[in-house]
Formats: sequence, structure tokens, C-alpha cells
Amino acid sequence: MKDPPTGVDLLFVTTGPTRDLVLYLHQRSWLADESMLLFQSLRPEYELRGYLVATGELVHLTTPRGGIYGGTCARFRNSIFAYRGREVLELALTVEPSTDPAKAPSRVTATERVIAPLPENPIHFVTENADSTLLGCEYRTAQGQNGMLVVEIAAGEIRDLGTLNFGGHMQFSRNDPILFSFAGRPNRLMVWDLNEDAPRCIHEQVQSKHVTHETWWVDDLIIFTGGYRDKEEHVKVIDPATGIIRIIGAGAWLPWRDDGDDILNRWNWWHTSGDWQGRWVAADNWYGDIVLFAGGTTQMHRLTLGHRTHGGGEDPHVGWDRSGKRVIFTSQMLGGVHPCVATIPDAWPPDPADEGPVLTAGSAASPPTDKRGE
Repeated sequence: MKDPPTGVDLLFVTTGPTRDLVLYLHQRSWLADESMLLFQSLRPEYELRGYLVATGELVHLTTPRGGIYGGTCARFRNSIFAYRGREVLELALTVEPSTDPAKAPSRVTATERVIAPLPENPIHFVTENADSTLLGCEYRTAQGQNGMLVVEIAAGEIRDLGTLNFGGHMQFSRNDPILFSFAGRPNRLMVWDLNEDAPRCIHEQVQSKHVTHETWWVDDLIIFTGGYRDKEEHVKVIDPATGIIRIIGAGAWLPWRDDGDDILNRWNWWHTSGDWQGRWVAADNWYGDIVLFAGGTTQMHRLTLGHRTHGGGEDPHVGWDRSGKRVIFTSQMLGGVHPCVATIPDAWPPDPADEGPVLTAGSAASPPTDKRGE
């Protein structure tokens, strides 16, 4: 369908009375060749399912020993890394689309490899590093503490990084294979180089400073939302090497704003994620509105609106395809809970200045300038 306010093409992966969610925004939803889209479903178990892009068919991803969850698509091959109980495994997939699904369904086969049994109960999602040699896994101890593991994909060797003041959101850099971040306490933006013994804080939070929903982007940059005042939610980008922060998407703030102020609430951002090319940063709000900020000019484009009810429902959690042409998010526009894909119009961006990130890693000595010289 066309998005009613914007005219953007929307594809609902499911439409029935089911509860289907997208992967978290750190994860990769599309297989490497983009033949299948991964999402998580409660039908009735919490399991991974796939959508075949060529035919529209749904695939139940399971194994003879049970369902899988917490997955992400591999970066360089048609595989899924996921949990099954206390195991972390790889499913290598072969997709054979049908020429006529009404007569004969497509065929999807999987080869399973258990990478390692995990010493603790895994939680959240598997995350893969930049060169597909390591996986990051989060766990919860019997005492309720959260911790992190690094698992070698080839050998299955495990390095326990401990519990620390760990609040989740473990994710690797898209460029550096031994660099990852996690949500710390009291300072959220924590980065760890695996050649070092301990993580470092890349941005110390002042009292009442809000920082949340960080994700890696291009050039080892990290995007997050927050502000220095209560209920101030800008989209920001930080260079971990220098600590320099820029606002790429300004939020709205007034000292008398309250939660019932729909106009201002719609102009504050909550989750954010960027494409793999450095051209776009997506942001959502509490109403399920999704906008894109151009990487070069920071110009805002409205992509689609009204996929969530303010004060309730599932967050959109916008993720990206491999080519930077489509985003996927959780929608409640149709009444249920469904994965939805929005295609970015070819007419965007309006000029070449939108190509490229607003901040280059290691640029402390030379602050970035607008490409048009403005």
C-alpha cells in the first residue's frame, strides 16, 4: 500500500491476527543476498521466521531440536546466527524460490552447526563483528546480573568479559572487528577494544543528561538520542576516537512541555539507526512516525507516519537493508503487530550533498563542513 500521508511504498510482511516483531535495530534483517527477510514471531512460541522477497511466502525457521531466537543475519553469507537454549549456532540457508508458489512452494533448506554451548543463559540478541570472526552474546546469571561473552565463530572458543556495570545493547563496530560498545551504568556510551583489558567511557553524562538507543554507523561513528534537558531528544552522532558530538536531527524542546503535548512530542526522537552507506539516519518517535535525516546535509524527510499509539504498543525499532534503499520496522497501523518495509523514494536525496556522513572519524583537528560550502 501507499503510506497515506507521504505516498511512500509500504510492504506489510504479515497482516493476520498475529504478533510479529522486527529484529532489534542493531541486527541485520536481510540475508546477504537479500533473498529473505528475518523477523521474530509469537506463533505461539518466540521464534524466528522468514519472508521470501521473491514470492511473499513465509518460512518457519526451526531445527529438529527446537526453535531458534535472538538471531541476526550474517554479513557475508546466507547464514543466521541465533540461540537455541544455551547453544549459539549458525544456520546456513539455501533459498530456491518457486516460479509459481500457488502450485508448488519455494524450498528453503538449512545446514546447522553448533558454534558453542554457552556457560550461562543467553538473553537479547547475537551480534556479529565486522569480519565475521566473532560473535557477541549477552547472558544473565542466576543472581540476575547481566554479562557479555565473545565467541570465536570458527573454533567456538569463549571469552567471558564479566558482568561489570552492564546494561545490555552489546554491538560490534561495522568497521573494526575488535571494537564493540555496550550500555554502561552510570555512563551509557561505553566502548571496548578487545586488545585492551577494560572498556572506556566515550561520553561522560552530566546530571540529568539523557543518552539512549545508541547504534554504530559508518566510519566507526555511533548514533544516539538524548539531550541535556529533561525530555529533550535530539539525534546525535559521536566520534568515539575524539568524543566530538554533532546533532544530525534536532528534537523539539520547551520548558513547559508535557507528555500530553502531541505537537512537540512528535518532534522528539527515540530510536535511531543508520544505513551502511552513510547517506541516511532513520529516527522514530512515540507515535510510530519514521523520518530520515540526510547524512551530508542533515535535511529531514518524512518517510511514514502513525505506526504506533502514543503511550502504548511496540516501538518501531527501524532496521536497514544492505543497499540503503529500504527500512524495516514494527507497525501497528493495521491493528495487529506486523513487520513493515518502507522503500525510500528514488527522488531522495535532492542533491549530492546528502551522500556521506556528517562527521568523519578522527576529525578533531579539522571540524567537518557542509559539502556545498554553506
